[in-house]
Amino acid sequence: MQSRLLRSFLAVAENNSITKAAEILHISQPALTKSMQKLEEEFDVKLFDRVSTGVRLTNFGEILFQHAKVMENEYRHAVSRIDRLRGGQSSVLRIGAGPVWLVSILPPIVARFQEQQPGVNISLIGGVIDTLVPELINGELDLICVSLDFPNRSEVIKQKLFDIHHVLIADPSHPLARESEVDALLIHNYPWMVLKSDYVGTERISSFFAANRLEPPHIAFETTSIHSLLQGLKSGRYIAHIPAQMLPLAHAIGLQEIKLKQPIWETTAGYAYRASAKVPDHMKTFMQMLQDSEHARQAVINH
Repeated sequence: MQSRLLRSFLAVAENNSITKAAEILHISQPALTKSMQKLEEEFDVKLFDRVSTGVRLTNFGEILFQHAKVMENEYRHAVSRIDRLRGGQSSVLRIGAGPVWLVSILPPIVARFQEQQPGVNISLIGGVIDTLVPELINGELDLICVSLDFPNRSEVIKQKLFDIHHVLIADPSHPLARESEVDALLIHNYPWMVLKSDYVGTERISSFFAANRLEPPHIAFETTSIHSLLQGLKSGRYIAHIPAQMLPLAHAIGLQEIKLKQPIWETTAGYAYRASAKVPDHMKTFMQMLQDSEHARQAVINH
């Protein structure tokens, strides 16, 4: 498929309009319409339905859009890498990271990696499962370090590194901070803080309460920043859940764990990357450092 035809398809799909896409691409509307017809003839399926507001992808069109978006991102990434190599500039490793990785695990690993690979720049993007997995699949990220609590997909390779169990935290002034141990009913009565777009985490919390025959908790405060969440807890109004690996950070800013009678959420964590992508040597080195770091941590724990 011609790259120009692919770009034209994506412009129409993203704008739901041939007229608007033609303006963006600086071509005539009849020419763009002819290109879309040519594409439909090539696949022998209908890619768009006409609607009152413009056009809408069919089921066939949705499939092509998902793969075309990956192809576009991979192409842009390839062009960027070629330009950098041609100009003597550094390579870039694009990493998506969940909260515990972002603040507790990755910083020292990144520092060691760049000592060994000074020609590789790191682009570290914070997020949660629901934002990072789509960005990985779409080719916007090369590697993600997250909880692996998302459905298996043929195009994604997962590598488990360690287990995570979540704990509850609050300010020492919170009423529950005085309790030696609490149950689901008790924590259900207080407002919660969560990370915005963390639908997996919020669903796990809701499942915990459902297992105890309770409605989902009242989520009063959402934020995209783990640091904002921790600082917000210092008001004494809210409770939140974090991976146990982040407790040292929570303790350092004056927060404390609320002891639960039963686990609230347990999962595995590790890294994931696209199976379809050719893994460059510097990325292989980084993944090996992730594994070596976990092996070293386990050796300390076991001894």
